[in-house]
Amino acid sequence: MLEQIQHWLHHHRAFGWMAALAPVTFVLSLTAGVAVVVLLPPDYFVRGPGQHGFWYSHPATRLVLLLVKNLVGVFVFLAGFVMALPLVPGPGVLFMLVGLGLVDFPGKRALERHLLRVPRVLASVNKMRARFGKQPFITGEG
Repeated sequence: MLEQIQHWLHHHRAFGWMAALAPVTFVLSLTAGVAVVVLLPPDYFVRGPGQHGFWYSHPATRLVLLLVKNLVGVFVFLAGFVMALPLVPGPGVLFMLVGLGLVDFPGKRALERHLLRVPRVLASVNKMRARFGKQPFITGEG
């Protein structure tokens, strides 16, 4: 039986690499997700989109940064889509959400605000922020 497993693993080396990388991708994506939630300013979801740092830079710099941000977002979303497929290790849904957060599209702010208004989501992210000594997100309600 052990020989059959070794034979199978020998002919399916890619599966072995994926299984070995699964814990690494899990830890990296979890760390990235926590970092995003913790590093966003508390008023991120109530202030206007033009109030972010790079919007005040030179127009050419702004265009390049916007292009890079959107390309990275598409890449992260597609990586998440692949990870969400059966038998592929990694937190695909988290990557897809982070990718969507990076890409600019009409209605994105409304979608983000809608997701944040779900009581369980807001409670979870604010609890995580509290663990790191950060103020809770301001939602503009209540």
